Order: sequence, then structure tokens, then C-alpha cells
Amino acid sequence: MNQLKHYTLTGAIFVIILGTFAHFFYKWSDQNWLIGLFTPVNESTWEHMKLLFFPMLLFSFYAYCKLKRIYPCIGSALLTGILVGTALIPFIFYAYTAIIGHHIFIFDIATFLVSVMVAFYTVYILTLSCRMQKYLRQLITLIGILFLCFILFSCCHF
Repeated sequence: MNQLKHYTLTGAIFVIILGTFAHFFYKWSDQNWLIGLFTPVNESTWEHMKLLFFPMLLFSFYAYCKLKRIYPCIGSALLTGILVGTALIPFIFYAYTAIIGHHIFIFDIATFLVSVMVAFYTVYILTLSCRMQKYLRQLITLIGILFLCFILFSCCHF
């Protein structure tokens, strides 16, 4: 298995595991505000987007440091993957609930898993194609804005 496939699979597993546990971190921390900045503080779809965003951002720093010499386009690919995966969570959730009229717990879990898998598939394809490299500054800006929105909106909860 080549390095990119290995890191893609490892990253997906890491985000699935950490994202799953992160769902409970705020409650387990006795509602610690600092933990709440990076993990869901309520059951809203917006808060659940953090389950993919922050673990994947964390993994992206690691993967970028390890692979940037071998795969010069991995930075833009990782940022695009974060944005795609994070945006898929509300898209899938609201699409399926609009169709069936209510949410189903197992579909909520599947939404997270599918979003993670699509995010890392996006990373893999874009790392090899370098299609998003020319948009690196815009991607960094979008990730920064989304990061700040998660922090600011979480602060409104406290």
C-alpha cells in the first residue's frame, strides 16, 4: 500500500474514532467550556459538524507535515476534504429528514460515516490531481472562517 492510501485510510479511521468519542467529551468533562469549543455542546446539526471538522483538522496537520514533500498538493486537498466532509453532514441530514419527515438515529450515524469517507476520498483524489492547489489561500481563509464560527457560536451557548 502506498503512503497516500495508508494515510487516507488511517485518517478516516482516526476521524471516525475521535469524532465518535468527541460526541461525548463535553458531557464527560462536566460541561467544560474549553472542551465545548471543539466538541458538540448540544444536539444541533451545526454542533455535530464539529465531529468531523476538528478531528480532521488535527489529522491534517499531522498528515501535511509527514507528506508535503512527497505530495506537494496535499495541503489544498486536506483543506478541501475538510470543507466537503463538514458541509455534507447538514446536507445529508436535511435531505433525508426532508424526504422521510424525521430523523433516524442509525441514519445520523451513517451520515457522519459517509461524510468522513467522502472527505478522505476527496483528499486522495485531489492530492493526486492537484486541482485545488491554485485555491490554497482561499481554502485556508474558508477553514479559518469556519473555525472562528465554530468557536464564536459555541461561546454564545455558554
